[in-house]
Amino acid sequence: MSAIADMYPAVDNSGYMAEAPAMPPSMNISEYDSVSIRSPMMSTIGLNPPSPTSSYHIFPQTRRSEYTSPSVLSGSSSHRVGSPRNSLHEGDFGERRRRESSMQASLPYTKEFVDEYRKRMRNDPDPEAQFAFALYLIDAAKRVTDPRDSTKQARKYRDALLADSIRLIKKLASHGTGPGKPPFADAQFFLANCLGNGSLGLPVDHAKAYHLYVQASKQNHPAATYRTAVCNEVGAGTKRNYQLGMLFYRKAASLGDTAGMYKLGMILLHGQLDQPRNVREALVWLRRAAGQADEDNPHALHELAQLHEDPQGAIAAYNPAYARDLYTQAAQLGYAPSQIKLGEAYARGTLCCPVDPRASVSWYTKAANKGDGNAELALSGWYLTGSEGVLPQSDSEAYLWARRAANKGIANAEYAVGHYTEVGIGVSTDLEEAKKWYARASAQGHERAAQHLQQLRQGNGRVTTRDGNSECVIM
Repeated sequence: MSAIADMYPAVDNSGYMAEAPAMPPSMNISEYDSVSIRSPMMSTIGLNPPSPTSSYHIFPQTRRSEYTSPSVLSGSSSHRVGSPRNSLHEGDFGERRRRESSMQASLPYTKEFVDEYRKRMRNDPDPEAQFAFALYLIDAAKRVTDPRDSTKQARKYRDALLADSIRLIKKLASHGTGPGKPPFADAQFFLANCLGNGSLGLPVDHAKAYHLYVQASKQNHPAATYRTAVCNEVGAGTKRNYQLGMLFYRKAASLGDTAGMYKLGMILLHGQLDQPRNVREALVWLRRAAGQADEDNPHALHELAQLHEDPQGAIAAYNPAYARDLYTQAAQLGYAPSQIKLGEAYARGTLCCPVDPRASVSWYTKAANKGDGNAELALSGWYLTGSEGVLPQSDSEAYLWARRAANKGIANAEYAVGHYTEVGIGVSTDLEEAKKWYARASAQGHERAAQHLQQLRQGNGRVTTRDGNSECVIM
């Protein structure tokens, strides 16, 4: 196992400053026992990274109950400290919304039921029930089919359902269920998201989206308050205003919004948005965010783990076992950077983890299934060496995984593909092709790639080997 650890140095996850306390250190690390099986060569061992030639969704679809905001509102390139997808509300309200969404998914989707549902809701004064009906119509537009309808009739019916839904949502967002009734904050938030990303056929209008976020925030809507802060940070729909953004981040955090707490913690930790550093307060907010982490907001767990992993203990006490537990919680929530950290830890025996190739491959596989290039490159390394009883050595798989990662522009992967192509690992030797990959990696500052490229261009190509004494190590 030392060979693979030496060949593939530790992945720097400092770039994963997530978009978005303290945890009990007792963790049952058994998540890696179940991994999807796709590659025939691994079906006998129950560990199977997806084949690099297969397709899968790199970006998982967001649950509608999360009401994800438009991507333009997720943060700026220069001041962004994270933009986690946060659920509609946190705490009990958010759980209720998820239960309602689950119940709605079990409703029938037929023309007859749509008509029946519409009649029931015609005089219902409950804005929450009306909003649920509007969301149902959106789903119905996608799912209701009638074999008797022509293509034109089906499209007309679908458009009518969407129009009804939008009309109802706009009504709820402007004046609730009638005169004298307050606007419904959930509808304002949902409509703002649609205007922000142009969904449901609505034109993109960031100014209107911002106005709706502000109006929902006035009713103490946590997620809308967070989005209002982001708008002020990046200048979407309003003039950029860090001071006002900070006020809304603080309000969102105080309302219990997980993303707001994480973002506020990161701002204070790094002294961003013209704020002075305040490490003590930053840790308070990060721990609170980690305390209510979920699949959409695992970022605080990962950040705290990084702080506790630091041997210097500059910000948080050095505690590798606790860092491992925090990474594990985030990884079990599906956070790829934490899954990579565990894959690395089980490969190297760090973070108080035993050297466990099966666990390492499993965690890397989970991250690779999400399209993470660093995980794909790590799987390339595992296939290059193989692991007895876990996965067989395979040059072709090693090349394909590295190629997939290289196609994402990862310099180490580009260098690896160059090396594979130069030596003939999993692919025919092709020095001209190797030069192209070395050039790509070199353009990103990869020193070893630059050295190889220079030697090949000078016609001093070496006979490289794969033994442990060769200076041609992949990364």
